[in-house]
Amino acid sequence: MKLEDIKCIGILGAGVMGGGIAQCAIQTGKKVIVRDLTDEICDNARDVILNARFGFNKAVELGKMTEEARDQAMALLSFTTNVEDLKDCDLIIEAIGGGDDGAIENKPLKLKVWAEMDAIVKKEAVFASNTSMFTIADLAEVTTRKDRFIGMHLFSPANIMKLVEVTRTEDTTDDVVQLIVDMSESWGKTPITLKDVPGDTGFIGNRIMAAVRKEALELIEEGVGTAEDVNLAMTLGFRWPAGPFPQGPNARSGWK
Repeated sequence: MKLEDIKCIGILGAGVMGGGIAQCAIQTGKKVIVRDLTDEICDNARDVILNARFGFNKAVELGKMTEEARDQAMALLSFTTNVEDLKDCDLIIEAIGGGDDGAIENKPLKLKVWAEMDAIVKKEAVFASNTSMFTIADLAEVTTRKDRFIGMHLFSPANIMKLVEVTRTEDTTDDVVQLIVDMSESWGKTPITLKDVPGDTGFIGNRIMAAVRKEALELIEEGVGTAEDVNLAMTLGFRWPAGPFPQGPNARSGWK
């Protein structure tokens, strides 16, 4: 399957990530159906795409987008609470967050949803997970399309950040990898192609950030310095744009 074969993209999850991914896709002329649990969630996602800080209306106001381009993009976007509406999509991108326990992502929920989608969506469709940490092969295991299953991790906010971690398993075919690379580039992103590894350790960005934050927290616990000291050391000493604790030592901002 090639980029031009993707006529309709289904997105699972209308949160910050799902909405941002949808915004990327409709700007490049792809029809998008976003699915979430309630109409309220879906309505909120539509409002964010239009009216948030990085929304289309702000882009029009700043002269970065025409009203015609905005209207054309929004005409390609629809929302649903019915998973059956995604059955004819050519690509499904999962952007499901965590649960009530405060976790950023919920692996059992993702496994349940992927098994459900595998039974509903046409067999030739490609499945991509936006997970930032879970082993892609584990998610693919519950489907009958391991060869067409891949990781596509965008960073938040997805419609602004440039990096995409494209993670292939041992089963992912070359054409599926190329499809996601081409799609990422068509969205103005820079994709890097990575090897999937077991252990739910994340990919390059979050593995390095986790190690940095672990060491930074140990420095604070040992009394070497404060969170502010650590931030200043890395921003002024190493020219990082932000330190490990841009929102304080208890924030989870390192995981996107």
